[in-house]
Parts: sequence; C-alpha cells; structure tokens
Amino acid sequence: MKDIKYEYSEFFARQLDNEDPLKDFRNEFYFPKIEGKEAIYFCGNSLGLQPRSTKEYIQRELDNWAELAVDGHFKGEDAWYHVRKKSKPALSEIVGAHEHEVVAMNNLSSNLHFLMVSFYRPSKTRFKIITEAGAFPSDMYMLETQVKFHGLDPEKTIIEVAPRPGEHTLRTEDILLAIEEQGEELALVMMAGLQYYTGQVFDMESITRAGHSVGANVGFDLAHAAGNVPMSLHDWGVDFATWCSYKYMNSGPGNVSGVFVHERHAQNPDLPRFAGWWGHDEEERFKMEKGFKPMYGADGWQVANSNVLALAAHQSSLDIFERAGIKNLREKSELLTGYLEFLIQQISGDSGVIEIITPKNPQERGCQLSLLVHKGGKAVFDELYLNGIIGDWRHPKVMRIAPTPLHNSFLDVFRFAQILEKSILKFA
Repeated sequence: MKDIKYEYSEFFARQLDNEDPLKDFRNEFYFPKIEGKEAIYFCGNSLGLQPRSTKEYIQRELDNWAELAVDGHFKGEDAWYHVRKKSKPALSEIVGAHEHEVVAMNNLSSNLHFLMVSFYRPSKTRFKIITEAGAFPSDMYMLETQVKFHGLDPEKTIIEVAPRPGEHTLRTEDILLAIEEQGEELALVMMAGLQYYTGQVFDMESITRAGHSVGANVGFDLAHAAGNVPMSLHDWGVDFATWCSYKYMNSGPGNVSGVFVHERHAQNPDLPRFAGWWGHDEEERFKMEKGFKPMYGADGWQVANSNVLALAAHQSSLDIFERAGIKNLREKSELLTGYLEFLIQQISGDSGVIEIITPKNPQERGCQLSLLVHKGGKAVFDELYLNGIIGDWRHPKVMRIAPTPLHNSFLDVFRFAQILEKSILKFA
C-alpha cells in the first residue's frame, strides 16, 4: 500500500484525486440523485452503479434479435451460441483462475445449490459443514435445506464459527482450529470470502489448505469479494466458488452470477451434478441424444442456455474492469478506505460514538467499512441520506460505507466525513 500521511482537508482530498490514474473512470457511470442533486454513492456493496455504456451493449443484442431472430444464435460477430465466452477473460482475471474454470450463469443462490450437489456428498462418518456464524441469510437457508435434503439435522451438521466474546470478527486461527477439531467428520467448508456484515476478508488460502488437510471440500460465496479484492482461486486450490455480478461488478439488479470450479474437477466422472443441455458437449448438443456428456471445466455445470441480454449488461462492466485492471483498482481501494478510516477516527476520536468493526489490516478488508453507531443510530444514517449520502444500514446499528475505486473519489470521502461530523453532533 502506498505510504501516505492523510489530512482532513478538502485541498488534500482534491490533491489525491488529481494524482489518481483511475479518476476518469468515474465519468463512465450514472449517479443517482437525492432532491435533484447528484448523490455521493457508497453502496456498491449492495448494488453497483450503471455504466453509461450498458444501454449500448443491450441495444446491440436487441438489434441482433430484431434483425436475425433465431439466426442470432449462430450468425454475427457475437453469436449467442458462444456468448458465454466473452466474459471469461475478465472473470478469470478478477477471481484468479483459468478461463476454463469460470463461467457466467444463473444467479448466486441457484449456483450454490447446483455446486452443493457436486461438492457436498455426506456419508455416515463424514457429513459436517463449517461456515461462519452470521452468514448471509441466503447461505444459511441454502445450507440448512441442503442438509435436510440429505436427511440430516442442521443443528448437528452445520458448525458455525463465531467471533470470540467481545470481538466482532473471526480470527483465522479459530477457523483453522474448528476445521482440525471436526477432522474426519468434516465434509465441507462453505463460507463467505468476504463477510457481508463486518466487511472482513477471510484467509481463503489458509482455510482451503486446512480443509483439504482433513479431507474436506472447500468452497466460497464471493458475493462481496468479486470485483472488490484480488483473489487467486486456482493457485489457492479452492474447489468451487460462486458470486453475483450486481454489486461491485455493476451489472444490474439481480443480474447473472458466475461460478468457479477448479480444473482438477473438470473431468471427474465420480462427481455428480444436476445436468442440463447447455452443459452438454457443445459439439454434440444438437444431436439431441440421451447420455449427458459434460463440457470441460466450469462450462459443464451449465444447465440452461445463456441469458443474452443479461450477459450484455454484464459485459459492459467487465470491459471497464479489463481497462482499469483489478490490481490498480485494489491499490486505489486501499487508499480510499484508508482515508475513510482516518477521517472517521479524526471525527470520533475516543468518544465511542462510532466504532469501526471491519479489520484494520488492509489485507483483511475490501472497500467496505462497517461502522457501529453507538449514539444516534439510524437517525445518523437517515441524516446522511438527507444530505446526499447513499450508504447501507444493517440492524441493529451498523452502517456499511463502501467507497468504490471505479467511481468514487477522495473528495467524496472527505465530503462524507464533513456530513458525518455534523450528523453525529446533531444526534449524539
């Protein structure tokens, strides 16, 4: 991380923006307005902003549909039959994988279920699952129902690793100890890569190594990590992962998910899956014959044909990511979030009004800082909104603020701090 001494001043913030090599990417997005004034948007952890190019990308496919109809599957520069391939270079770079290990398809919760079919194979002696306490509800529901599907009791099967008393985040050693303790009874480690509530990035490499050492599979929900923090899923040996594209990857509300399946599973005949024709060998797909023959790699987990309009919106953002570079975005992100942390500390001091529950170590967090508002609570958050700040509130009293390097500036962070300081004084 760049060695820098932060200052609480507008001049300093503007100076950082002037030196920012990524500053022009801000102009490639639409910003919402509050009371007719452009908002400061710190909610990419929930829904990313719309790229200005998205309409053009979708319109191109609408034109293809209008002009080619069914022939659009095989004619034209972007024939729909192979449209999934366009996103692979960017996705592989973002999550640290080979192109054949990733594919954009379905949505996140659906993909979790499909992947669990393959990677959660409980036996009488090996059946337990480790996850983090307070996981995102969809993950909790998915694990609970998958366990019940196999006739098991979630209370006895799902092991939730919780922070120590008085702490907000998990210690890596506690996760690794839980894996070791479950040992030969552990079938799967399935948890977030970045915890949605606290903003903590887990040590996915160490967790994967520990899971494999006891014979368990390891997978991650990367909803809040993909497009936020650099990863090396292939090198870490992760078995599987999935993510959504509508948060940091700015691809539109509810848009397409993506999956990663490590190449060592690419042609494993003993690995079951729920199949569909789009996962079948594309060279033989239109023979319409019995007998599922999966495509190599992650493509073999596809079920239905690609959502062309959704992938067009997705691609509009991925093309921006390729131009910006995930490593460059990460460098700016660390500076932005570091500046936000500095300003909050300047404002709150030792008053105890605001507590940052996201780890201080930049390697253990992404864009997001989760702020525990001890005085004023939701009223402080509502005051911020009235003054043009869009963040995210999570009960009982946590405010999530995520300065995103593609479209946020250091001046945004400074202005947020000014408004936060006034809001605290008003309600504390």
